Amino acid sequence: MIELRRADPADFTASLDTVIDIYTEAMRPPYDQLSGRQSIMRNHSTYPAFTCLLAQTTDGTTIGFGYGFHGMPGQWWHDVVRRALKDREGAAAADAWFENALEIAEIHVRPDYQGKGVGRRLVQSLCEGRPERSAVMSTHDQPTAARHLYRRLGFTDLISGFVFPGGYEHYAIVGSALPLRPLP
Repeated sequence: MIELRRADPADFTASLDTVIDIYTEAMRPPYDQLSGRQSIMRNHSTYPAFTCLLAQTTDGTTIGFGYGFHGMPGQWWHDVVRRALKDREGAAAADAWFENALEIAEIHVRPDYQGKGVGRRLVQSLCEGRPERSAVMSTHDQPTAARHLYRRLGFTDLISGFVFPGGYEHYAIVGSALPLRPLP
């Protein structure tokens, strides 16, 4: 049985080595990006309304995690993506999605536990009871299991084929109204 445990910012930063291990297993990023990713994650824990969930086995082994926070101007991802949506769809669309948004920064599950509902539970639990109007995130712009899950939960493409400044991978920026669509 997998349980979800809330981690406050201090618990989250204390768990960063484990979190980075899970991120590495799930995403297989280039090794030289890991120290920067750890720094970014640590910084995210200082953002307003930061919420983190750790997915753990009954013996306390962490096998997944997810976190998000209230997005606002001055946050790199928020500013870059909101500007891109404004340029493509206009100010009204950017405001509708980003003026009062939960930004889901990370959802990752160790490969041995993927496809068992852990990611779904993480996303749903992060969004549950949030005061924001919408939830937004980026995901690889490929037909992955994660992308399929997000669509089932009600996320729609806001931008596809998006490449972050300095990057090379294509991402989809997706959003959903809150509360999320319930799944059976």
